[in-house]
Amino acid sequence: MPKKKKKNKLKKKKKAKLILLKNNKTEKVNYDKVKHATSVDQSDRMVPYNLRQSGPTKVELLISTRVRKSPYWHLSMKAGCWRATVYNRVYHPRGYVRPEKGGAMVEYAAIKNHVTMWNVAVERQIRVKGPDAEKFTDYVITRDATKISTMRGRYVILCNNKGGVLNDPVLLRVADDEFWFSLSDSDIGMYLQGVNADKRFNVEIDEIDACPVQIQGPKSKALMNDLIGDQVDLDNMPFYGLAEANVGGRSCVISQSGFSGEAGYEIYLRDATLYAEDMWNAVLKAGKKHKLMVIAPAHHRRIQAGILSWGQDMDNEHNAFQCNLGYQVSLSGKGQWDKKTDYVGKEALEKMKNEIINGKKPYKLQLVGLELGGKPIEEYAPDFWLISDVKGGGKPIGYITSPWYHPEKKKNIAMGYVPYEGHKNSKGFPTGNFGKKYKVHLPKKYSSKPVDAVVVPIPFTQSFNANTRESEVLATLNK
Repeated sequence: MPKKKKKNKLKKKKKAKLILLKNNKTEKVNYDKVKHATSVDQSDRMVPYNLRQSGPTKVELLISTRVRKSPYWHLSMKAGCWRATVYNRVYHPRGYVRPEKGGAMVEYAAIKNHVTMWNVAVERQIRVKGPDAEKFTDYVITRDATKISTMRGRYVILCNNKGGVLNDPVLLRVADDEFWFSLSDSDIGMYLQGVNADKRFNVEIDEIDACPVQIQGPKSKALMNDLIGDQVDLDNMPFYGLAEANVGGRSCVISQSGFSGEAGYEIYLRDATLYAEDMWNAVLKAGKKHKLMVIAPAHHRRIQAGILSWGQDMDNEHNAFQCNLGYQVSLSGKGQWDKKTDYVGKEALEKMKNEIINGKKPYKLQLVGLELGGKPIEEYAPDFWLISDVKGGGKPIGYITSPWYHPEKKKNIAMGYVPYEGHKNSKGFPTGNFGKKYKVHLPKKYSSKPVDAVVVPIPFTQSFNANTRESEVLATLNK
């Protein structure tokens, strides 16, 4: 009798596995019928977002020497990484729990309930060092670099002369004359060297061998206390505060920051190529009692927090205002918007700001938050899924950039672009038309027909450390 029960259990397990594999099976696509959606107004872009709905594609990632392997690459393999992408010309682990074992939502449970470590060495560190470090940094970012204290970090943006967002790194000021640009995707290191090609700023600009991991989740502080002891007073460490500490006997910079909206820290290991194992294994050892799990960057949780992903939610042809980063324009300090010095993109952004204040619409599409129907989206979207007006007969007018299922809300959420209608928040920065309804065209595995969607404020879930953008949204809603 017990043997029969065991057989039934195995049958059930096998059946569940087959269902999961079936749900994750690559859809068949007739590529002769895949067409670009030209009805979405992208006339203010030189290169439109590719809105052909090609679905999942049967290709494998080629691993070669043309793309860099980070110092933690082999450690991610040991931790069970099964898929990767390329980010900043570095191979980037993007999945550890396989779909048949619960996939990304198992990793979500870990970051929501315990603590996680991410290999984010792809956040390449570009060091600007020298007598003119502050002056140079002030010129290439929209915020006022003179207001950033030593041993503090800040989320910043760099724009081109048209106001397009080139990058949105975390900027670390590790010394009076030294800044680290902890990059999102794109070749900003070469750009920064190009800005100073004539050597008018007395600085050295180079990538350094300092590679971060992120420690994210509600138990992150407890883990960090065990890891670094009394080297750093974490109780009095501010959001985006920096500190020097040894981890695994190796020199690191610690910051209270992260790409998730959960409580968290980043550990920037110096000479990472030499000492990767020492730091990584020290974290694993200290994390055992806190149920530490090595996971991919929490795409699901960062969407809840409204954290943008460069290249996905914005790029160099999106200006700061249309992707909800208008608060970064001339920001000199908390609540102050009066940066006097010149910076790349200032003329274009200040002109745009004045046009928005005067009721004009200087661009076509606005990034908004959406709640939408359909079966739970628990995997990365391979396409920018299309958005239609409810009364538009299904003609696409926008597109989804970052969708996922929100387990606590029990509904799908997304960020996406729709036509800008001129709505603004209490500070005068553009927002979506909250309550406006649309239709979203999901793949058949999520819905056989367009689903209802409604514009809602971002973030979908408040962050542990609310940033300026979140604070403004909350203030507007509480008015």
